[in-house]
Amino acid sequence: MRKQKALELRNIKRTYLLGDTEVHALQGITMHVEKGDFVSITGPSGSGKSTLLHILGCLDTPTSGKRYVDGHDTSKMDDNALAVIRRKKVGFIFQQYNLLPRFTALENVTFPMWLSGMHPAEMKERAGHLLDIVGLSHRKYHSSSQLSGGERQRVAIARALSNEPAYLLADEPTGNLDSKTGKEIIELLCNVRKEET
Repeated sequence: MRKQKALELRNIKRTYLLGDTEVHALQGITMHVEKGDFVSITGPSGSGKSTLLHILGCLDTPTSGKRYVDGHDTSKMDDNALAVIRRKKVGFIFQQYNLLPRFTALENVTFPMWLSGMHPAEMKERAGHLLDIVGLSHRKYHSSSQLSGGERQRVAIARALSNEPAYLLADEPTGNLDSKTGKEIIELLCNVRKEET
């Protein structure tokens, strides 16, 4: 039986204007990702990987082409509708972690749930569960400045899972980590879906 497409791009182009120069970051990308797929996008620096992830995650708008999220054409959606998709459907894991520095690990993980209007007790319970999955239950009251790079990335993964997204997007999630920690993060990403289902 064919799986449902979570994401689909049809002839996506993205052009930026830098001064008087047009930069063609994406030139006719067509692809789809089905639910449950684990996909890696590789290429040299400057080849458009981050631009593609931003398009997939509705953080950026294509210059032309069609983007579908769970079968819905997003081309006519306004900023508010796209924000709802990002909040409910997408989990982002950034290379720079993007944690709130004065927040504890627990607060960083609960923040997206708070934005979604979840009940505080439910938020705290789910955040605790997610921090347990990523092996950081013992560090949940530490601020992000008290955590190592690997621990920060684990918090970022837990945060990305907080609203039970339909899919996760990770932009070089091991780029700032040593090889041993990077391998642990990749293994964690491979195992976390099993833990969540």
